[in-house]
Amino acid sequence: MVITSTKNETVKLLRNLRDRSARRETGLHLIEGERLVFDALESGVKCEYLLIEEGSPLENRAARSGVPFISVSRAVLEAISDTRTPQGIAAAVKTPELTPPEEWPEGLIVALDRLQDPGNLGTVIRSADAMGAAAVLLSVGTTDPYSPKALRAAMGSTYHVRLYEGELYSELSSLRAAGRTLICGHLAGEEKLPPIGKNCVIVIGNEGSGVSDEIASLCTLVRLKMYGRAESLNASAAASILIYEIAKTLHE
Repeated sequence: MVITSTKNETVKLLRNLRDRSARRETGLHLIEGERLVFDALESGVKCEYLLIEEGSPLENRAARSGVPFISVSRAVLEAISDTRTPQGIAAAVKTPELTPPEEWPEGLIVALDRLQDPGNLGTVIRSADAMGAAAVLLSVGTTDPYSPKALRAAMGSTYHVRLYEGELYSELSSLRAAGRTLICGHLAGEEKLPPIGKNCVIVIGNEGSGVSDEIASLCTLVRLKMYGRAESLNASAAASILIYEIAKTLHE
């Protein structure tokens, strides 16, 4: 059976997942494209619906992996897709639980204070994954990491590094009390990193207003030294460099 109607109930459900409210209500999010879909499936995320364009070679790949799928027309994929040229495959998968743990994992944690741009968020998640971060902590008010744009920017890293969402001041206070070093990117900070133990938290602020004063009060403030005429970098670029520098120190 091939679904060809864009008015099909499953198609309507997946199309609605482009909205954050629908993602919250259903506990599902939409992923598109061969790499993202199979990265998610291989990570163990539970797939509720897998849609593949009729006649696509991806039907054979899905069949070999043992994942049930629904064949659909091109028009159906275009109706649910967030991109202009869908790649022939889309899936609705269970969104992982985001409640912070009682015991945080050892290693590097990246914390984000009200980051708003989904492209920036996805880039930071990808950098955190590449540098071996144990987790990414999102403050309440941070943009949705499971939005289509954030997922594309993360390039599959959303399913490689553990994500949590919580009240940032409370979580950072607990991490600090447990002996974690909290380092915050801040224009008023020093250009030299402080001594860093194996358990470190990097805090990155909002694109426009940076880290709140309340959060900054918990942290050692640092800033990247600029050698050219630009006074600052955008949030994802600054975060990626800071994550790299601290990860390098932790692995020396």
